[in-house]
Amino acid sequence: MRVFFDTSVLVAALVDSHPSHRAAFARLRQVWSQSDTGLVAVHSLAELYATLTAFPQKPRISAADASLLIQRSVLDKFEVVPLSVDDYAAVIEQLATSSLISGVIYDALILRAALKANADHVLTLNEKDFRRVYPEIADKIIVP
Repeated sequence: MRVFFDTSVLVAALVDSHPSHRAAFARLRQVWSQSDTGLVAVHSLAELYATLTAFPQKPRISAADASLLIQRSVLDKFEVVPLSVDDYAAVIEQLATSSLISGVIYDALILRAALKANADHVLTLNEKDFRRVYPEIADKIIVP
């Protein structure tokens, strides 16, 4: 199965103290064991680094540790899906047509990457936001 991970699920999987860690980590292990093919948007790599290094825990995750986590847990195990300029333009047009504004664009870009990668499922902890951006694929959006 081709499973697309939103940044929220990756953070939960990689941070032991996150409330959704257990369920998210179980899904991550399925990718590591190659039971599923893990997919992630290229944008999520930067978002993951930013979130891990700012996560409110003591001690904080250092820049070096975040980099190592991303390399070993994601880059070495997942298919990273890039978006083109045309993809960005299409997402902006779709949001404008739907009168959706502000930070919803980041969810829309992640879903565009999931569609581009032909994902069977999209894992997110932001189910409501994802469903409103792409209601036509609501059946693929699941919370781990």
